[in-house]
Parts: sequence; C-alpha cells; structure tokens
Amino acid sequence: MKLTHLNEQGRAKMVDISDKSETVRTAHAVSSVIVSKEVYEKITNAQIEKGDVLAVAQVAGIMAAKRTADLIPMCHPISLTGVDIQFQWRCQEERYELMIDTFVKTKGSTGVEMEALTAASICALTIYDMCKAIDKGIIIGPTYLVEKTGGKSGNFKRQEV
Repeated sequence: MKLTHLNEQGRAKMVDISDKSETVRTAHAVSSVIVSKEVYEKITNAQIEKGDVLAVAQVAGIMAAKRTADLIPMCHPISLTGVDIQFQWRCQEERYELMIDTFVKTKGSTGVEMEALTAASICALTIYDMCKAIDKGIIIGPTYLVEKTGGKSGNFKRQEV
C-alpha cells in the first residue's frame, strides 16, 4: 500500500483531493472518562464550580470538530454540515464512566473521521480540565472510530471492542 501523505522525497504533504467526488460523509467516534464517585456526584448534581461540565464539554467538542484542520497538520479544512455530541453514564460497582458519542457530517470531498475523533478527545479533555481540582486521577479513553460512511473507501463499521 502506497502512503498518500508522502511526496517523491518521502516528506509529508497534504493530499490533493480536487479529483474526489463530493458525497455525503459521516463519522461516529467515541471516548470516555472514568471518574471517582465524588466527581460523578458533583457533575450530576451541578456542583462543579467551573460550571455545567457536560454543556461546556459539548460546546468544546463542537468547536474542536470545526477546528480539526488547525490541530492535525494533514487534515483539510472542511465545511461541516452537522455535529452532535451525546453523553451517557455507565455506573457499575463504584465505577463511574461517562461515554462520549460524537457524530459529524459533511457533504464534501474528504471524510470526517478526524473531526469526530477530535471532538470526542476534546470533550474528554474538557471534562478532565473542569474536574481536575477534585480528582487528578480521571482516566480518559479509549477513543476510537465506531463507524464512517461515504467516500471512495466506502463504509466502515467497527466490530465489537
């Protein structure tokens, strides 16, 4: 398999996508944070002094998706048509895990996998930032692509992790 992000000298380049078809493309990525019972209770009872943790994380994730090309050197700046972020707690036997689901959509010449992954990562980092004064032991991840649709390479759906 030829690496497309290298030029003839073996140096990094941004791939030319001008000949690629414009299609609807979607990506769904996830991340998670594992927090202490104290952090869980403070988040769910709106007792974090910095504000509504999930609202701030959601806005940060949306902003991150829109700015992915500024963060990842070989990503193309693309126009997103939609970004949605959802949160769900999984609490079992003193384990408090917040699942972060990001959904990104565009109509364009390149996919939105990196935008979905960036959104999920920044959501998790924002939660850490807002809660680190209470507990620096928060665990982030795993972060991974669940599914993507559209484009030349077709659809992808991750098997169970």
